[in-house]
Amino acid sequence: MRLDLMIEGQEGVSWPQWQAIAQTCEQHGIGTLFRSDHYMNLDGTHPERGALDALGTVIALAAQTSALRLGTMVSPATFRHPSVLARLITTADHVSGGRVELGLGAGWHEREHAAHGFPYPDLKTRMEVLDEQLQIVLGNWSTAAPDGFSFNGRHYRLERLDAQPKPVQQPHPPLLMGGAAGPQAARLAASYADEYNTAFASLDQVRERRARIVQACERIGREPIPFSVMGPVIAGRDEADLRARAARSAQFRGMDADAILRDPPDGWIVGTLEQVADQLQELERAGVSRALCQHLPHDDLEFIEILGGELAPMVA
Repeated sequence: MRLDLMIEGQEGVSWPQWQAIAQTCEQHGIGTLFRSDHYMNLDGTHPERGALDALGTVIALAAQTSALRLGTMVSPATFRHPSVLARLITTADHVSGGRVELGLGAGWHEREHAAHGFPYPDLKTRMEVLDEQLQIVLGNWSTAAPDGFSFNGRHYRLERLDAQPKPVQQPHPPLLMGGAAGPQAARLAASYADEYNTAFASLDQVRERRARIVQACERIGREPIPFSVMGPVIAGRDEADLRARAARSAQFRGMDADAILRDPPDGWIVGTLEQVADQLQELERAGVSRALCQHLPHDDLEFIEILGGELAPMVA
């Protein structure tokens, strides 16, 4: 199983901290650094925690790294016009020399949309928007339409777009979808995505959601796409180290450390390195190909060293 790092950028991550995180990832063998695509602290209790733009961060880090892959998990389709989104990812792909991945979803945080003036239609409409965005992004990247790409949908209209240059990665940068694998999401993932990710899911939910993605792929005659998970990972070298890391994480999140250790919420992976490795291997047996390890507090660089240098080899 692959282990990658997931940082919640809306929790006050400064540019110097992003640089330090990326440098530590490269030094300690982390393959991909993902970041959330949000513009404000999600629980509303820490308005002082700012957020740099996700794709701006990806492009800037692409210029300062040499091996680390970079991606969003996931970008709401409600934030950007798909033609702009495709150009931004193409730009990041060129700056990085082919090291970017795009995670795309329907968007879910209504208060964030209202605060920034983004439209927030009902779920059915947001899924329609996501469907059209997936088609347009892939159409922008495709080399199969030499006379230009046209699109006439309910929400977007493009007239003979000749999107140049094309991405470095061919046929295109990896496109990930994220969610709970409902019927519409599973259909879209099977049709367009290179990977499906689910977050904060119990082991039983992982099995159920992966089965829905597999079934959706089978219905259109496609091999099942890789399935990944995202959730908090708190790992210590021993019990004392684990308790110290749980305390730091709990303080940052406004939670109780003893409760986290005693009864972790669904989708959390908590324990000593050996215990965490066992939990990850159980997910692998359930069909998970990689774990996007959410890390808070983000200034704990030693955890990134442990993740890449000690835990990843245990589950490789």
